[in-house]
Amino acid sequence: MGSSDQSIAAQMASIVNHWVDGAECAPSADARYGEVFNPATGQVARRVAFASPAEVDAAVQSAARAFPAWAATPPLRRARVMFKFKELLERHTPELAALITSEHGKVLSDAEGEITRGMEVVEFACGIPQLLKGEYSEQVGTGIDMYSIRQPLGVCVGITPFNFPAMVPMWMFPVALATGNCFVLKPSERDPSASLLIARLLKEAGLPDGVFSVVQGDKVAVDALLEHPQVAAVSFVGSTPIAKYIHDTASARGKRVQALGGAKNHMVVMPDADLDQAVDALIGAAYGSAGERCMAVSIAVAVGGVADALVARLAERVPKIKVADGMDPAAEMGPLVTRTHFDKVKGYVDTGVAEGAKLVVDGRGLSVAGREQGFFLGGCLFDDVKPGMRIYNEEIFGPVLGIVRADSFDEALRLINEHEFGNGCAIFTRDGDAAREFATRVQIGMVGVNVPIPVPMAFHSFGGWKASLFGDHHMHGPEGVRFYTRYKAITQRWPTGIRAGAEFVMPTMK
Repeated sequence: MGSSDQSIAAQMASIVNHWVDGAECAPSADARYGEVFNPATGQVARRVAFASPAEVDAAVQSAARAFPAWAATPPLRRARVMFKFKELLERHTPELAALITSEHGKVLSDAEGEITRGMEVVEFACGIPQLLKGEYSEQVGTGIDMYSIRQPLGVCVGITPFNFPAMVPMWMFPVALATGNCFVLKPSERDPSASLLIARLLKEAGLPDGVFSVVQGDKVAVDALLEHPQVAAVSFVGSTPIAKYIHDTASARGKRVQALGGAKNHMVVMPDADLDQAVDALIGAAYGSAGERCMAVSIAVAVGGVADALVARLAERVPKIKVADGMDPAAEMGPLVTRTHFDKVKGYVDTGVAEGAKLVVDGRGLSVAGREQGFFLGGCLFDDVKPGMRIYNEEIFGPVLGIVRADSFDEALRLINEHEFGNGCAIFTRDGDAAREFATRVQIGMVGVNVPIPVPMAFHSFGGWKASLFGDHHMHGPEGVRFYTRYKAITQRWPTGIRAGAEFVMPTMK
């Protein structure tokens, strides 16, 4: 067994533990546990310890102790830790990707892709000395200068989803750490092992003990973090009901919150669109990662006469998607993450049929040879989906694409703007005027023009509108720097000569 294989085997130990004070720590004697599955086989691969409130408190207290020294560390030195962490991530990408695929199910190339997108935020955080520069105004009054600085908040928390066990945490903690905060990560209990490898790499990169911690767990751990008086800020990505709960609970306790919720991302296909390009885009955006993406396209709005041709081409392509174990190099789509989630997604397909939508491609009967107990669902395609149907209104989070037919551009735009969610959307067209009008008028946080999954690069910021985001700040990029820091303005005067004495009037700049 090679060194990489040995490292992977170590990560796949029978128990996934917490990480506090720079080391993995065993759970308490009376700990509760959850099961972590290999989605391709349907078998339990390992167990994950669920933190008690006392264990959560220990992690937060460790972070609080580490905060003063880390906040006082020069930003350039914090950036150098990020540089080293990036180097280690590059070296360990195959190992980390294998861990993700083994617990999430996504194909290996997709797992590597999420690491790359997370690494882009690490690269952004390496520039933190520049990003923390304030402003300076000389002589705002006679002998008076003014300047501004941004300072860290303290202990920050990340509560992250199963669909991107490496990327979404890396959309949070690199910026939080680089700006001088300490960070406690509560990863999804469905695929928790990646969090421990990330913690080890941060330690190897030179991050001081206590600055980054991991507490595994369920709602008990989440509530303990939300209620902890020493937690200053909470970042979350997940479903809308939980995002709202996170926002309301933490905000009521005076914490800063960014809580990203659900999505129902529409892609408008105009009659003049390059149909081959649009079909390729929909195949990847709707069925990649088995649809378990917050930016997955789950509704295609076919405008005018393009609908029949679009449905015909999709009906031909969807059944040809290679569904297999994510470790199979030929796989294009892997299994869903758990049996419970499989049943939920299959239930949505059943509901769509009952509601009167036309099931053009039915993936419910798929069986993968040698993996018959895995959580595999083939790609499903609905036509004649209508607003008001559950498969239109609700986030399915699976390999299910619905086609909605619209008579005009204005109708397509209205459908998107009237929907509850406002995460992402796209338009495929050759008409620059239509594209510009769409981008201007659509009430969505992230917009693609001939780009199906418009995830902003790390030096911009990620976030939706409406029920897709609770809180004022989008994630990573410049918005991330603002979220993880407080603004402070300093007005200074250095007196010369004899003091004039006390002043009892409101200061004004004369």
